[in-house]
Amino acid sequence: MTESKQREQIAELGRSLYDRGLTPGSSGNFSVRVDDGFLVTPTNSCLGRLDPARITKLDFSGNVVSGDKPSKEAFLHLSMYEQRANAGAVVHLHSTHSVAVSVLDGLDPEWPIPPITAYYVMKIGKLRLLPYFPPGDAKLAGAVREVADRHHAILLRNHGPVVAGSDLEAAVYATEELEETAKLYLMLRNDKLLLLTADEIAELLRRFPG
Repeated sequence: MTESKQREQIAELGRSLYDRGLTPGSSGNFSVRVDDGFLVTPTNSCLGRLDPARITKLDFSGNVVSGDKPSKEAFLHLSMYEQRANAGAVVHLHSTHSVAVSVLDGLDPEWPIPPITAYYVMKIGKLRLLPYFPPGDAKLAGAVREVADRHHAILLRNHGPVVAGSDLEAAVYATEELEETAKLYLMLRNDKLLLLTADEIAELLRRFPG
C-alpha cells in the first residue's frame, strides 16, 4: 500500500471509530509504519475529521519529517515499533469500557481482563496492565518498552488501551475486540465466570499466533 493510501486508510478508520463513539472528541491516536518511519495522527486532532495530507510523518528517532505537530503520545507508538518488528500499526483509544476496566481496583496486571471468550484470546492474547502515568509522561515509554516484546495489547491504568497489529485493520479489529470484551467483563464480573482453561488458551494461541 502506498503512503498516500495509508493516509487515506487512517482517516477512514478513524472516522469509523469516531462515528461509533469509540474515540470521542480529540482523544485517541493511530500510527502506521512506513519504510522510512511512521505516520501518526496530529496532536489535538479528532479521529473523525482527519485530513490525510496533514497526518504527521516521523522518522524512527521521533523527528518530524512532515505534517502537523504529532500527538504527544507518539512515543507510545515508537516504543511498540522498537520492540515489535512485525508491528505495522498501533492504535491507542480512550474507549469507554476499556477505560472503565482500567480504573477498577484489585486487577491482576497479568490478566486484567480474564480469558472469557475465544476471540479475546485470539485477537489480544494476554493483555498487560501498566501502572498509571500522566498522559504524555516520557516514563510511560520505558514502561511500554519493557513489556511490548511479549504483549501486543497493553492497558494503561486510568487511561486506555494501546494495541499493535500487523497492519492498521488488524490493530483496529483487535482494539474493537478488546473493547467488546471489556464491556462483557463489566457486565459479568460480579457473577461466577466459566473461564477458558490453560489448555484451551494454549491451543488458541498455537492456532492463532499474535
